[in-house]
Amino acid sequence: MKTLNAAAAKYNSISLIVRILCGLVIGAVLALTVPGAGWVAELGTLFVGALKGIAPVLVFVIVASALAQGSSKLDRRFGTVIWLYMLTTFLAAAIASVTSFLFPVTVVLADAAESDVIPQGLGEVMNTLLANSVSAIMNGNYIGILFWACLFGLAMKKIGAESTKVFLSNTADAVSKIVRWIINLAPFGIMGLVYSNVSSNGLSIFTQYGKLLALLVGTMLFMALIVSPLIMF
Repeated sequence: MKTLNAAAAKYNSISLIVRILCGLVIGAVLALTVPGAGWVAELGTLFVGALKGIAPVLVFVIVASALAQGSSKLDRRFGTVIWLYMLTTFLAAAIASVTSFLFPVTVVLADAAESDVIPQGLGEVMNTLLANSVSAIMNGNYIGILFWACLFGLAMKKIGAESTKVFLSNTADAVSKIVRWIINLAPFGIMGLVYSNVSSNGLSIFTQYGKLLALLVGTMLFMALIVSPLIMF
C-alpha cells in the first residue's frame, strides 16, 4: 500500500502537460510496435465515456447550486450577465466559423463522429425543453440540462432549507472532485486515443492534429486577447 501511495504521489507531482505529452509518445510507440493491443485503445474509450457521462451531471449540479445559494434578487446585473454570455457565445461561434473556412483542416478519425444533438429550429428547441427534458441528462442535451437546472435552482432558493442548500453545494463540490480525478487520468486516455488513431492512420495523423490544434489555439487567443477586451472596454 505504501508503494502504491508513493507511486501515486510521484505521478501527481509531475505536471499534467508533461504527463499528457508522455501519453502521446507512449501511445504512438505502442501503436507502431504492438498494433494488436486492443486494451490500450479501450483506455481512450473509457476516458471519453467518463467525460461524456460526468459533464451533464456537473453542469446541472453547479448551475442549480449556484442559483440556490444566491442571496440577492435577480436584478439588472443578472440580465447583464445573460446578455454578455449570449453576445460572447455568438461572437465565439461566428469567429470559429470564419476561421474554419479561412483555414480548412481535414482530420481523419478512427470512427465516424455522430452528433447526439442536432441543431433545431426555435419551435423544436422549445418542444425539446418541455417534452424531452426527462432524458436530457442521459442524452447530453445541454440546453435541456441548463433549463431544468435553472428551474431547480430557483425553486430550491425559495423553498429549500439551509441544510438542503449546503447538501447541494457539497454535491457540486463532490462532482467537481470526480471531474478532477478523471482529468488527472487524462494521460492514459490520451494514450489510448493516440494508439487507436496511429494504428489506423499512421504517424501522419500528428500533422493533421497539429494543424487543427494551431487553428483552435489561434482562434481562442484571438477571442480572449482581442474580442473579449473590446467587449469589456
